[in-house]
Amino acid sequence: MNTPHQHIIKSYDDELKRLTREIVKMGELAVAQLEAAIDVVERRDERAAQRVVDNDDAIDALEQEISQDVVRLLALRAPIAGDLRNVFAALRIAADIERIGDYAANVAKRSIPLSRVAPIAVVGGLANLAELAIQELRDVLKAYDEQDAEAAYEVWKADARLDEEYTLVFRALLTYMMEDPRNITPCTHLLFMAKNIERIGDHATNIAENVWFVVNGEPLVAPRVKKDTTANPEF
Repeated sequence: MNTPHQHIIKSYDDELKRLTREIVKMGELAVAQLEAAIDVVERRDERAAQRVVDNDDAIDALEQEISQDVVRLLALRAPIAGDLRNVFAALRIAADIERIGDYAANVAKRSIPLSRVAPIAVVGGLANLAELAIQELRDVLKAYDEQDAEAAYEVWKADARLDEEYTLVFRALLTYMMEDPRNITPCTHLLFMAKNIERIGDHATNIAENVWFVVNGEPLVAPRVKKDTTANPEF
Protein backbone atom coordinates (compact mmCIF):
# COMPACT_ATOMS: atom_id res chain seq x y z
CA MET A 1 0.00 0.00 0.00
CA ASN A 2 1.27 3.44 -0.93
CA THR A 3 1.78 5.86 1.96
CA PRO A 4 0.57 9.51 1.78
CA HIS A 5 4.21 10.53 1.39
CA GLN A 6 4.58 8.28 -1.66
CA HIS A 7 1.41 9.74 -3.14
CA ILE A 8 2.84 13.25 -2.72
CA ILE A 9 6.11 12.27 -4.40
CA LYS A 10 4.30 10.59 -7.30
CA SER A 11 2.01 13.60 -7.73
CA TYR A 12 5.00 15.93 -7.78
CA ASP A 13 6.85 13.74 -10.29
CA ASP A 14 3.75 13.73 -12.49
CA GLU A 15 3.65 17.53 -12.39
CA LEU A 16 7.32 17.78 -13.37
CA LYS A 17 6.75 15.37 -16.26
CA ARG A 18 3.76 17.40 -17.41
CA LEU A 19 5.86 20.58 -17.25
CA THR A 20 8.55 18.92 -19.36
CA ARG A 21 5.94 17.81 -21.93
CA GLU A 22 4.59 21.36 -22.15
CA ILE A 23 8.06 22.75 -22.80
CA VAL A 24 8.83 20.11 -25.43
CA LYS A 25 5.50 20.93 -27.11
CA MET A 26 6.40 24.61 -27.05
CA GLY A 27 9.79 23.80 -28.58
CA GLU A 28 8.19 21.73 -31.33
CA LEU A 29 5.97 24.70 -32.18
CA ALA A 30 9.06 26.89 -32.44
CA VAL A 31 10.70 24.36 -34.78
CA ALA A 32 7.57 24.31 -36.95
CA GLN A 33 7.58 28.12 -36.99
CA LEU A 34 11.16 28.23 -38.26
CA GLU A 35 10.45 25.58 -40.90
CA ALA A 36 7.38 27.52 -42.06
CA ALA A 37 9.32 30.79 -42.10
CA ILE A 38 12.01 29.37 -44.39
CA ASP A 39 9.33 27.80 -46.59
CA VAL A 40 7.60 31.16 -47.16
CA VAL A 41 10.96 32.77 -47.96
CA GLU A 42 11.59 30.23 -50.70
CA ARG A 43 8.00 30.33 -52.02
CA ARG A 44 7.81 34.14 -51.78
CA ASP A 45 4.34 33.83 -50.28
CA GLU A 46 3.32 37.02 -48.45
CA ARG A 47 0.02 35.73 -47.06
CA ALA A 48 1.59 32.57 -45.68
CA ALA A 49 4.38 34.68 -44.18
CA GLN A 50 1.84 36.79 -42.32
CA ARG A 51 0.24 33.63 -40.94
CA VAL A 52 3.63 32.55 -39.56
CA VAL A 53 4.00 35.96 -37.90
CA ASP A 54 0.50 35.70 -36.39
CA ASN A 55 1.12 32.15 -35.14
CA ASP A 56 3.82 33.41 -32.78
CA ASP A 57 1.03 34.23 -30.32
CA ALA A 58 0.57 30.50 -29.64
CA ILE A 59 4.16 30.19 -28.42
CA ASP A 60 3.80 33.30 -26.26
CA ALA A 61 0.64 31.86 -24.70
CA LEU A 62 2.39 28.59 -23.88
CA GLU A 63 5.22 30.45 -22.17
CA GLN A 64 2.67 32.23 -20.00
CA GLU A 65 1.06 28.91 -19.06
CA ILE A 66 4.43 27.40 -18.19
CA SER A 67 5.35 30.42 -16.06
CA GLN A 68 2.10 30.02 -14.12
CA ASP A 69 2.77 26.29 -13.66
CA VAL A 70 6.25 27.05 -12.30
CA VAL A 71 4.87 29.58 -9.82
CA ARG A 72 2.26 27.06 -8.69
CA LEU A 73 4.87 24.33 -8.24
CA LEU A 74 7.08 26.63 -6.21
CA ALA A 75 4.18 27.70 -4.01
CA LEU A 76 2.62 24.30 -3.40
CA ARG A 77 5.58 21.91 -3.46
CA ALA A 78 8.53 23.97 -2.17
CA PRO A 79 11.02 21.90 -4.23
CA ILE A 80 14.65 21.54 -3.14
CA ALA A 81 17.94 20.45 -4.72
CA GLY A 82 17.51 18.64 -8.07
CA ASP A 83 13.80 19.34 -8.26
CA LEU A 84 14.39 23.04 -7.74
CA ARG A 85 16.98 23.01 -10.53
CA ASN A 86 14.45 21.32 -12.78
CA VAL A 87 11.74 23.89 -12.06
CA PHE A 88 13.96 26.94 -12.59
CA ALA A 89 15.50 25.40 -15.71
CA ALA A 90 11.98 24.96 -17.10
CA LEU A 91 11.39 28.69 -16.67
CA ARG A 92 14.64 29.61 -18.42
CA ILE A 93 14.15 27.10 -21.23
CA ALA A 94 10.62 28.37 -21.87
CA ALA A 95 12.01 31.91 -22.14
CA ASP A 96 14.64 30.73 -24.65
CA ILE A 97 11.99 29.00 -26.75
CA GLU A 98 9.81 32.12 -26.69
CA ARG A 99 12.73 34.12 -28.10
CA ILE A 100 13.30 31.42 -30.75
CA GLY A 101 9.67 31.83 -31.80
CA ASP A 102 10.20 35.59 -32.03
CA TYR A 103 13.23 35.13 -34.27
CA ALA A 104 11.32 32.74 -36.54
CA ALA A 105 8.50 35.28 -36.80
CA ASN A 106 11.06 37.97 -37.66
CA VAL A 107 12.37 35.83 -40.52
CA ALA A 108 8.82 35.48 -41.88
CA LYS A 109 8.19 39.21 -41.45
CA ARG A 110 11.33 40.11 -43.40
CA SER A 111 10.30 37.72 -46.18
CA ILE A 112 7.30 39.92 -47.02
CA PRO A 113 9.25 42.91 -48.46
CA LEU A 114 11.85 40.46 -49.82
CA SER A 115 9.19 38.76 -51.95
CA ARG A 116 8.46 42.07 -53.70
CA VAL A 117 11.89 42.34 -55.32
CA ALA A 118 13.73 40.14 -57.80
CA PRO A 119 14.93 36.85 -56.25
CA ILE A 120 18.64 36.38 -55.56
CA ALA A 121 20.58 33.12 -55.37
CA VAL A 122 21.87 33.45 -51.81
CA VAL A 123 18.45 32.55 -50.39
CA GLY A 124 19.63 28.94 -50.62
CA GLY A 125 22.36 29.70 -48.11
CA LEU A 126 19.72 30.91 -45.68
CA ALA A 127 17.88 27.59 -45.99
CA ASN A 128 21.08 25.68 -45.19
CA LEU A 129 21.65 27.88 -42.15
CA ALA A 130 18.08 27.27 -40.96
CA GLU A 131 18.46 23.50 -41.36
CA LEU A 132 21.42 23.53 -38.97
CA ALA A 133 19.41 25.56 -36.45
CA ILE A 134 16.41 23.25 -36.79
CA GLN A 135 18.59 20.20 -36.15
CA GLU A 136 20.08 21.86 -33.06
CA LEU A 137 16.61 22.56 -31.73
CA ARG A 138 15.36 19.04 -32.34
CA ASP A 139 18.42 17.53 -30.70
CA VAL A 140 18.34 19.78 -27.64
CA LEU A 141 14.61 19.21 -27.11
CA LYS A 142 15.24 15.45 -27.18
CA ALA A 143 18.12 15.88 -24.74
CA TYR A 144 15.87 17.86 -22.41
CA ASP A 145 13.02 15.37 -22.66
CA GLU A 146 15.38 12.47 -21.89
CA GLN A 147 17.52 14.40 -19.37
CA ASP A 148 20.59 13.48 -21.42
CA ALA A 149 23.45 15.78 -20.46
CA GLU A 150 25.93 14.32 -22.96
CA ALA A 151 23.51 14.80 -25.86
CA ALA A 152 22.96 18.39 -24.71
CA TYR A 153 26.74 18.91 -24.68
CA GLU A 154 26.94 17.70 -28.29
CA VAL A 155 24.36 20.34 -29.26
CA TRP A 156 26.37 22.93 -27.35
CA LYS A 157 29.49 22.05 -29.36
CA ALA A 158 27.61 21.82 -32.68
CA ASP A 159 26.68 25.51 -32.55
CA ALA A 160 30.15 26.34 -33.83
CA ARG A 161 29.12 24.79 -37.17
CA LEU A 162 26.12 27.11 -37.33
CA ASP A 163 28.37 30.09 -36.64
CA GLU A 164 30.67 29.07 -39.48
CA GLU A 165 27.74 28.76 -41.88
CA TYR A 166 26.43 32.15 -40.78
CA THR A 167 29.83 33.72 -41.55
CA LEU A 168 29.74 32.21 -45.06
CA VAL A 169 26.23 33.57 -45.68
CA PHE A 170 27.26 36.98 -44.31
CA ARG A 171 30.25 37.16 -46.67
CA ALA A 172 28.20 36.07 -49.67
CA LEU A 173 25.60 38.75 -48.98
CA LEU A 174 28.23 41.47 -48.62
CA THR A 175 29.72 40.38 -51.95
CA TYR A 176 26.33 40.62 -53.66
CA MET A 177 25.79 44.09 -52.22
CA MET A 178 29.18 45.33 -53.42
CA GLU A 179 28.71 43.86 -56.90
CA ASP A 180 25.37 45.53 -57.61
CA PRO A 181 23.71 48.36 -55.62
CA ARG A 182 20.30 46.93 -56.60
CA ASN A 183 21.07 44.01 -54.30
CA ILE A 184 21.48 46.21 -51.22
CA THR A 185 17.81 46.21 -50.14
CA PRO A 186 17.13 42.44 -50.51
CA CYS A 187 20.53 41.55 -49.06
CA THR A 188 19.91 43.78 -46.05
CA HIS A 189 16.73 41.84 -45.32
CA LEU A 190 18.61 38.57 -45.75
CA LEU A 191 21.39 39.74 -43.42
CA PHE A 192 18.85 40.38 -40.66
CA MET A 193 17.19 37.02 -41.35
CA ALA A 194 20.51 35.18 -41.19
CA LYS A 195 21.39 36.90 -37.92
CA ASN A 196 18.02 35.88 -36.46
CA ILE A 197 18.74 32.25 -37.34
CA GLU A 198 22.24 32.47 -35.85
CA ARG A 199 20.68 33.80 -32.63
CA ILE A 200 18.30 30.82 -32.59
CA GLY A 201 21.40 28.63 -32.38
CA ASP A 202 22.62 30.65 -29.41
CA HIS A 203 19.34 30.04 -27.60
CA ALA A 204 19.60 26.32 -28.38
CA THR A 205 22.99 26.30 -26.65
CA ASN A 206 21.43 28.11 -23.68
CA ILE A 207 18.91 25.27 -23.43
CA ALA A 208 21.74 22.73 -23.67
CA GLU A 209 23.53 24.46 -20.77
CA ASN A 210 20.37 24.27 -18.67
CA VAL A 211 19.96 20.55 -19.40
CA TRP A 212 23.56 19.98 -18.35
CA PHE A 213 22.98 21.92 -15.12
CA VAL A 214 19.76 20.05 -14.27
CA VAL A 215 21.38 16.64 -14.74
CA ASN A 216 24.80 17.33 -13.21
CA GLY A 217 24.02 20.00 -10.63
CA GLU A 218 26.81 22.24 -11.87
CA PRO A 219 27.19 24.69 -14.76
CA LEU A 220 28.81 23.75 -18.04
CA VAL A 221 32.11 25.59 -17.55
CA ALA A 222 33.90 24.91 -20.85
CA PRO A 223 34.38 28.10 -22.91
CA ARG A 224 31.80 28.40 -25.67
CA VAL A 225 33.47 28.21 -29.08
CA LYS A 226 32.21 30.99 -31.34
CA LYS A 227 32.96 30.68 -35.06
CA ASP A 228 31.04 33.80 -36.05
CA THR A 229 33.80 36.12 -37.27
CA THR A 230 31.53 38.82 -38.70
CA ALA A 231 32.15 41.13 -35.72
CA ASN A 232 35.94 40.81 -36.07
CA PRO A 233 37.55 44.16 -37.03
CA GLU A 234 39.88 42.25 -39.37
CA PHE A 235 36.94 40.54 -41.15
